[in-house]
Amino acid sequence: MFSFVWTILRQTLDELANNKLRTFLSLLGIAIGIFCIISIQATTDSLENTIRSDMKKIGLNTIFIQKFPFGGGGGPNEWWKYISRPNPKLEEAEYVEKQSLYARNVAYACFNRSNMEYENSVLENVTWYGISEKFDRIQEVEILAGRYLSSTEFDNGSPVMVMGYENAVRLFENPEKAVGKIVQLGSNKVLVVGVTKKAGRSLIGGWDFDNIVMVSAKYCKRIANFRFLDGFIMVQTYDNVPTENLIGELRGIMRAKRRLSPKEEDNFSLNDVTAGSASMDSLFANINLGGWFIAILSLIVGGFGVANIMFVTVRERTPIIGLKKAIGAKRSTILGEFLLESAFLCIIGGLIGLLLVIPLTFILSSVLKFNIYLSWSNFALSIFLCILIGIVSGILPASAAAKMDPVNAIRSR
Repeated sequence: MFSFVWTILRQTLDELANNKLRTFLSLLGIAIGIFCIISIQATTDSLENTIRSDMKKIGLNTIFIQKFPFGGGGGPNEWWKYISRPNPKLEEAEYVEKQSLYARNVAYACFNRSNMEYENSVLENVTWYGISEKFDRIQEVEILAGRYLSSTEFDNGSPVMVMGYENAVRLFENPEKAVGKIVQLGSNKVLVVGVTKKAGRSLIGGWDFDNIVMVSAKYCKRIANFRFLDGFIMVQTYDNVPTENLIGELRGIMRAKRRLSPKEEDNFSLNDVTAGSASMDSLFANINLGGWFIAILSLIVGGFGVANIMFVTVRERTPIIGLKKAIGAKRSTILGEFLLESAFLCIIGGLIGLLLVIPLTFILSSVLKFNIYLSWSNFALSIFLCILIGIVSGILPASAAAKMDPVNAIRSR
């Protein structure tokens, strides 16, 4: 069996070598089709994985209690309604944690901006977050050097911070040197106890841990006008609890805490990070559908080209086919021989398409904000499509060869 397959492969390569231009032009459609579908599949898969990873970092199974709904909430009239709402408070986060049955973790965060200084170096307008203790249970905060804030520091509102990687590089060049240093945050001196690992930028916004600093919410309350700080509460539920159940429970808890009457509207928003996943799935599906449409057109054109090559090959080898059948070759053997050759031709065309995709991934990765990669499923898909197109394109000429009368075939010489 192996020798049979090897013989067919050699015949295919001989056909390619003897008729380079004709074969190349016929395989060009296959190459373009594979290039289209694999490049689009690789790009959308990479983009989707990056976005889902970013969503996971923001917080899966997590509801954000905020003033504004995600997306801003509409026109100017709506904006004025939302801006007049009270900011979520640390005390409300503590109340939610006590009252909620579905909450696995509850954390509070508020943010402000100020200059940060160390010796002669100054960073202007640095964003800093005041966070509660369970913040790192919902968000992925990876520490490069030093440590995270301790329970005692959270409880006491100690003047300590975790500094973002890029801020540490700008102030100290070597981020590990930041640990143990006292920097000035606004008009306050704060001890650096940890530095985060470099996280990079997210495609969907969210946390930019590289360029922020984190202090405890109670320390934030001491050094800033807590009443006017923008803040929000994060509530993470268990994996087996639908977010709709959590949203319903939180609405009741927040309305009770804020003493809203049944006729009053909510003066808070309950935002679900994963609510847009359905529309995102639809977007990627439509992009892939467009890629498949272009690819199928190219593959059909390429399939006709391969079929044409195979009809020409059958005509050129008619006497040889007659001799093979005269000495006992079966129809199935002749059929398999030409189908394999057709499949090999399509695989060669597919490999050309893949070779064109590989440099494209490097170019796109350098231009876009995420890395494009080729998965094994992409390679498997391309090989499957090539074999399928090869069989479909070669079935008619292979059937014609298998049905030849050996005497008439030999006389055709």
